[in-house]
Amino acid sequence: MNLILLFESDFIAGNLVRLSDRRMRHVLEVQRASVGDELCVGLDGGDIGRGVVTILSSDTLQMEVRFNKKPPPKLPLTLMLAMPSPKVLRRLLYVASALGVGKIFLINSRRVEKSFWKSPVLDPTIIRRQLIRGLEQSRDTIMPEVLIRPLFKPFVEDDVPNIIKNTLPLAAHPDAPEVLPRNVGYPVTLAVGPEGGFIPYEIDMFRSLGFRVVQAGERVPPVEAAVPFLISRLF
Repeated sequence: MNLILLFESDFIAGNLVRLSDRRMRHVLEVQRASVGDELCVGLDGGDIGRGVVTILSSDTLQMEVRFNKKPPPKLPLTLMLAMPSPKVLRRLLYVASALGVGKIFLINSRRVEKSFWKSPVLDPTIIRRQLIRGLEQSRDTIMPEVLIRPLFKPFVEDDVPNIIKNTLPLAAHPDAPEVLPRNVGYPVTLAVGPEGGFIPYEIDMFRSLGFRVVQAGERVPPVEAAVPFLISRLF
């Protein structure tokens, strides 16, 4: 945790906050802070600053906080991610949030297991928890937007044309003839398929909308490794 993300409910008066949850335990057990120490803090949806520890016990952390800096800008990226396994999804939400992805669509594909859509990981509370941890890691305060779209064809036909406007639309596919561009410098919409990739019908639908179908190289990593690799090449 490189930033303590604060919420309006944490404030007890003016610029004083009081914590008694996992954030307090992290400060006590991992950061091993003491009264008088300064910690990096950020306000949910707002600025970043410093918090001076005024009280620290086994069950309470109180800080006086000041905010003076904007959070880092989000990547100009919209990520369309074929629904992965619940375990992988947890990790990818954390990673995408830490890397600065601002909008994530969880989409369907023929190779996505139907049971994945019934996973408790899709509970908004669990999704939010993973996103928060990504923000804490990367010293950000702006929550990514996660939208769930379990019907592939209606989503691609009805929503995607508007989503890709003024962006470079790319679909990652292991057998693509074209290599993913590097450091593109402008907004991108990136579609990433499930393990094994999108089926030909799905790739054809993306192509019909103007997507360039690209691959990252000869190696085909698992989705949880492919997503951060692809993002790092693009930006």
